[in-house]
This record gives sequence, structure tokens and C-alpha cells, in this order.
Amino acid sequence: MTASGYDCRVNRLIRPSTIEDLPSIEEIYASARAFMRRSGNPNQWRDNKPDMAEVIRDIEEGHSYAIVEEAAIIAVFSALPSPDPTYVYIEGNWLNDRPYYVIHKIAKKASSKGILQEAVSFCLTKVDDVRIDTHADNKPMQQALAKLGFSYRGIIYLTNGEPRNAYHLAV
Repeated sequence: MTASGYDCRVNRLIRPSTIEDLPSIEEIYASARAFMRRSGNPNQWRDNKPDMAEVIRDIEEGHSYAIVEEAAIIAVFSALPSPDPTYVYIEGNWLNDRPYYVIHKIAKKASSKGILQEAVSFCLTKVDDVRIDTHADNKPMQQALAKLGFSYRGIIYLTNGEPRNAYHLAV
């Protein structure tokens, strides 16, 4: 831990996102949407999701984080402490009922590697449990979660009723 944020690698830093970061954040999300469509996931983040009003709210509430490398934002994610209202009901079960952090809206520049692992490591400095969800068509994310030791736990539903595959990591 440093005074300015969480050191993930020698040349990377996780810090709170700011309103001034919005152009970079929008660019990263646009790139992520294009990648999703190319990789067989045309339905997640359609209609220009994540909604920038939600991103601004996350920034204002201190839940949005930027991963910075050599002064450039290479990734963004939201990390929120439990409880997450969409995780209360699950068709399946969680590993436990301990406090957790949930990762939402994670995206990276195409050339960046290890971003999910860094976001998870950041959350694990706060609690021993991390939860995350993704669209059933998001095979790259599902593979990355499995590599990091996440366990598929069932289906949760977003506030708009859309189903998402739910994952849990407990250490």
C-alpha cells in the first residue's frame, strides 16, 4: 500500500477514479463493448452500457477505481462493499455469508493483461471474499474467473431483470 493508492505491479497503480478521468473511462468502455461483440457477446453492455451516470455516481461515492500505468489509465472497475442488492437472491448459493466486495463494470484497454487479477487482489486487501457476475455469453470473463479460482455459484438478476452468472472467491 502506498500513500496514493494500491501498488499492483512496479509500474501500475490502482487509485480512485475522478471526474477528470471520464474521457479515458468512456474510451475504455467503448473498446470493451467492441471486444465483447467480436468475441460472441453482443448483448452485454449494449445501449452504451455501463451508463455514464452510474459511473459518475460510483466516482462520487468513492467506488470507481482506475488502474494506471505510466500515467495512463489502462483499466477501470467499480468495487463496492456488501451487501449488493442484486446478490441477495441467487438461484444457487454463495460459499458463505461473510462480508464481501463486489466488482462491477471492469474493463481494460485491449493490450493490457492481468487486470482482473489486480482488481481482485485490491479487493482482497479489504475483505476475504469477492463476488462478481457476468453475462452468460461472456466466455473470456468466465475463463479468467476460473483461472483466478472463482467458483460458479448460480444465477442472479440485475435490477432490470436480466440474468447474470454469479461467481464467488473466498480465501
